[in-house]
Amino acid sequence: MTRARPPLVEARGITKRYGPTVALLDTDLAIEAGASHALVGRNGAGKSTLVSVLTGLTRPERGTLRYDGEPAPPLADRAAWRRRVACVYQQSTVVGELSVAENLFLGRQPVTPRGRVISRRLMRRRARALLDEWGVPVDERARAGGLSVEDTKLVEIARALSRGTRLIVLDEPTAQLDSRATGRLFAHMRRLEEAGVTFLYISHHLREVYEVCQVVTVLRDARRIVTAPVGEMPPGKLIEAMTGGRGGPPAPPAERPRPAGPAPAAVRLEHLSSPRFHDISLTVGAGEVVGLAGLAGSGSHQLGAALAGLHRTTGGRAWIFGRPLRTGSVPAALAAGVGCLPRDRHHEGLVAGLSVAENITMPISGRLGPLGLISPRARDAVARRAIADLDIGTRGPAEPLSGLSGGNQQKVVLARALATDPRVLVLIDPTAGVDVRAKQTLLAAALRARAEGRAVLVVSDQLEDLRVCDRVLVMFNGFVSAEYPAGWRDADLLAAVEGVTPGHG
Repeated sequence: MTRARPPLVEARGITKRYGPTVALLDTDLAIEAGASHALVGRNGAGKSTLVSVLTGLTRPERGTLRYDGEPAPPLADRAAWRRRVACVYQQSTVVGELSVAENLFLGRQPVTPRGRVISRRLMRRRARALLDEWGVPVDERARAGGLSVEDTKLVEIARALSRGTRLIVLDEPTAQLDSRATGRLFAHMRRLEEAGVTFLYISHHLREVYEVCQVVTVLRDARRIVTAPVGEMPPGKLIEAMTGGRGGPPAPPAERPRPAGPAPAAVRLEHLSSPRFHDISLTVGAGEVVGLAGLAGSGSHQLGAALAGLHRTTGGRAWIFGRPLRTGSVPAALAAGVGCLPRDRHHEGLVAGLSVAENITMPISGRLGPLGLISPRARDAVARRAIADLDIGTRGPAEPLSGLSGGNQQKVVLARALATDPRVLVLIDPTAGVDVRAKQTLLAAALRARAEGRAVLVVSDQLEDLRVCDRVLVMFNGFVSAEYPAGWRDADLLAAVEGVTPGHG
């Protein structure tokens, strides 16, 4: 009788605590070779800790971990771990100043036959062969920092495969990808699966689970709730497993009655241009939520960033409540009353080494005490109000930001934007990489800002984000190409985003 092959990776009874916080409790996970396995759960469910255990970065207090039936290697043996598993995180681990070839063989560069000199010719040749083998359409000589997000992820996957691993963890791989790039990534995953590569796929976008995965595991409150074939877990059942059936996410606040007359223009742009967008003229009224949708090359993100001073324009004019706005200057945007939740919260929105309170109050630190001195009591009072208003999951204002889940960090960034009491709020990809409940909290904040008379610009290509908008502007190739009032059809909006002439039925 043929003995059944053991799982590619099998974790049993994994328990891990961080002080009083239970991150994992008697958690099991078995991943079979050749199947894309989804790992889903709300922020704080234990996904990141489990991945840290699976990749040998964290030692559990209890439980066993086996690869191909053999015990996992010691934590100190990093080479052995890299042969078994690799993780492609949301934040790239490539070194931008090095070439693609240098990144692929970083720390193990081939040397000349005589001596210990790195052979760049041999390294480039091996890199080209590796990229061709795994179907990665990237020039091995290119500077890694100039790659698209999509190609960067493919390079990271190829680097892992070159070490011999056949298990790749993808952590929110589409959080910074538009729909077209996401489709190409999925096609690449399918080709790699046929070649024997297995994926553990972590995402808050449940539709992606149904598109690319065969098996799904749900974590909730540090425990494994269920593992089942994707076909046996329809969306309603999957969401119930993630939330525990406790009433689901909070409902957005009730909409206030729309004013009878026209609202004053909070944002007015005339022929605004930059290297990424062209001749943009639009108006956003006070008490209005306007969506800005578009693919990665459409210029939509750069237009939102320009209003917040994060992208320099080359022509045209902008006004905030009738006063000229000097674009390309964050201090000028803040002085004009513009608050922003940026696209890249790690580099533009957060300071990981500071506390929750310090991050929230950073733009108003001069108001928190006499003579520019910060009163800790005043700072913590502001932070506690924000924690309560946005339901930020934290032990308190003094907790280091690094201790928060991704969704709660996103809420901290929004709290910081709101701390200045902005009259215009720019939200760029506000729900990227966060769970269902955090999404609802973030979008409810946009509606609350509208009810308070603020103007809100939501820059996103996620339909869930755009449904809160009074109207949606679509950008394509740097221009505004279409406009849709609330009640648009998904097919029409997506067609416009893709550059197809839609009907307004």
